[in-house]
Amino acid sequence: MYTESEVLELIEEEDVKFVRLAFFDFHGKQKNISIMSDQLEKAFKNGVSFDASAICGFEPPECSDLFLHPDPSTISIIPWRPNTGKVVRMFCNIKKPDGTPYKKDCRTMLQNAIKEMKEKCNCSLSIGSEIEFYLFKLDEKGNPTKEPFDEAGYMDIAPEDKGENIRREICFTLEQMGISPESSHHEEGPGQNEIDFHYSDALSAADNAATFKWIVRTRAAGSGLYADFSPKPLADKAGSGFHINISCSDPSKTDNILAGLLKHAKEMTYYMNNSEESYNRFGEYKAPKYIAWGHENRTAYIRIPATKEAKRIEIRSADPECNPYLVFTLIIHAAMDGIKNNLVPPECVKDNLMQGDSSLKLETLPDTLDYARQIALESDFVKQAFGR
Repeated sequence: MYTESEVLELIEEEDVKFVRLAFFDFHGKQKNISIMSDQLEKAFKNGVSFDASAICGFEPPECSDLFLHPDPSTISIIPWRPNTGKVVRMFCNIKKPDGTPYKKDCRTMLQNAIKEMKEKCNCSLSIGSEIEFYLFKLDEKGNPTKEPFDEAGYMDIAPEDKGENIRREICFTLEQMGISPESSHHEEGPGQNEIDFHYSDALSAADNAATFKWIVRTRAAGSGLYADFSPKPLADKAGSGFHINISCSDPSKTDNILAGLLKHAKEMTYYMNNSEESYNRFGEYKAPKYIAWGHENRTAYIRIPATKEAKRIEIRSADPECNPYLVFTLIIHAAMDGIKNNLVPPECVKDNLMQGDSSLKLETLPDTLDYARQIALESDFVKQAFGR
């Protein structure tokens, strides 16, 4: 958690020559501008301008010129870059020329939600992520194929599991960049992998998820492979999920939070699942279809894991292509609704929901991207969370 002055000292001590200023478009795709290290002090003071009208979701004329303001607490040395003339990365907040926050900066949205929850509910959420991805081979021209790197299955080991060395390199790199991985293993699909991180505050969790995908893609490319985070890359195999583990600083509010998340599940789906193929996952390979919760039930929308630690909630519907800043913003607002209105969750479900028992009469998640979008467009909850 460096300050601006400490970052400037670090830059000099570590022989840093380039600074990458990272930010995100509205779909969560990471962008960056590189500046020379001797320009960083000026960037802290005045920001760095860019043509925001070229960024997806940042519509003109309001945003023609915007400024990146680096967050010194997020500095990381990029370990795969040269040791002489090092490169560092910092995440940024986006502001207008007059210094006011840009309303479509998803990182600022999340910061505002965290602040509001602290002020109105006197609590905060900790979030940990479990992110799945596929490793595919490249063709002779270096383009991605749909041929998996291996044919291993769930938690298999070498030699069937060919991804263990890459996962190890990814975990080492995560640690070097200040992120704590908890576990890693082969997933159900051929060439499919999962790495889980230790929980952190919501903003750090979103930053970590974005950093993770960048590291995975970089390490995979260095091994002559392609890392695919799409939700359903192989039609007849398991899709990839982005499981979100949540705990509250005040455990007595957990049931209220659970109720709020269930209440707003449909409205949040468009942002958790923003591509058509994600909806092909629902209802198979433990990707949830029904809006329900259960203790240790991996087929439900929300699972309460068996743990000796504080009570934890796991949302299982999101996919790795979602924008974590927007998704975590919505989660916080749904949690606040549950707390402020003292919502009570329905009865838990013990059934295997992959079998589609109609007698349970459960609501389902939207089954197409267009339907999910329409629900979000008509949602007062979404408008309140993101601003009209």
